[in-house]
Amino acid sequence: MTQVLQRPEALEVPPRGRRHLRSRRSRRTCPSVALVPCPPDAPHAKVRRIAREVLLLAVLFGAYNLGRYLSIGHAGEALAHAHTLINLQTQLGLPSEASLQHAALKLPDLAQLANRYYAYVHFPLTAIVLLWLMIRRPAQYSKARWALASLTGLALIGHLVFPLAPPRMMPGWVDTGVLLGQSVYGPNAESGIANQFAAMPSLHVGWALMVAVFMIRATRSRWRWWWIGHPVLTFTVVVVTANHYWSDGLIAIALAVPLLIIFRSGRVRRDSAPALLRTDGQQSIGQQSAGVPVVASSSSARTR
Repeated sequence: MTQVLQRPEALEVPPRGRRHLRSRRSRRTCPSVALVPCPPDAPHAKVRRIAREVLLLAVLFGAYNLGRYLSIGHAGEALAHAHTLINLQTQLGLPSEASLQHAALKLPDLAQLANRYYAYVHFPLTAIVLLWLMIRRPAQYSKARWALASLTGLALIGHLVFPLAPPRMMPGWVDTGVLLGQSVYGPNAESGIANQFAAMPSLHVGWALMVAVFMIRATRSRWRWWWIGHPVLTFTVVVVTANHYWSDGLIAIALAVPLLIIFRSGRVRRDSAPALLRTDGQQSIGQQSAGVPVVASSSSARTR
């Protein structure tokens, strides 16, 4: 029994298939990479994306400031929590933050540098890193954004449930910001725009750890490991300036580590996409030379 093989060009394409092929042919493709659709209205898409990110940051900032207004009238509770936490840390054998601060104050200009680092590095550096990730590493930026947002949300819950007066409000510590005229909060607990009873957990330490981890993941330079110094230095600064207890930073780290695992960015080789395109191209050429029709599956069409 003889079986007649039709040539690929003689195969009849059903009407539905013709419409599918015409739609694929009419789709615009980028000139640099074959079969990769160009994003429509790229400038407008970038503007919408930037506006969306700014809106998200504004919502987070507004939610954080909401804690300040909700904490009004809880000064007595915050001070009571501080006394309880100090006694608990003493029982656990943690070193005294006051002793570390008094030793640091004996070093010339160290307190001034710590105050400047606390005021001018925390938020600006975080914003710069997020902007760099958005432009250069979009995949890592998405994970970093949601990790920071999740940590901020958890911290806000902690600030509302457990208002805590920072060490600088307690006897035995020195408010280095007020002492040296570098305070970012003001002369009393009700001044300023920040919630001064939001000590537990420390967002300074939590954000610094996340910034360091995401920059280590996003870069390949041998110097990237220097980012580890950012959370270490931040932890030291918040203790020396009497803005946080040891427990504030430790709880922040305990919350940040699971989020960093959940929002772990996958390592993708930079040449993986071109390699796949070259492989597909080589297979297509080989199959065409052998006279075998090439049929693209629906899943591959969607991914291209």
